[in-house]
Amino acid sequence: MAREATQEAFAAAWADGGLVVDVREADEYAAGHVPGARLMPLRTVPAQCGELPADQPVYVICASGNRSRTAADWMNSRDIDAYSVAGGTSAWARAGRPVAAGPIEHAA
Repeated sequence: MAREATQEAFAAAWADGGLVVDVREADEYAAGHVPGARLMPLRTVPAQCGELPADQPVYVICASGNRSRTAADWMNSRDIDAYSVAGGTSAWARAGRPVAAGPIEHAA
């Protein structure tokens, strides 16, 4: 089972420049995402997971936490220090934290 980061822990990691991977689809990402998040749709995680660093935590986020748990489980099984962000982008936005919209910033 994926390890989970609370919104508060994730916000602190994000503020410190933590690596964020958004596993939603491109249209969801474009509608609103955590600034600086790297887009890696869930279906692409197995093929692109090797591009992620193994020497730092990876915070995996989706809309609500379901897809991110799946992706984080998969990453952890490949020795990537991954955490699913509890509540996802929805909880992030509801808390009044910054959200970027528009085209892909960092496509995987």
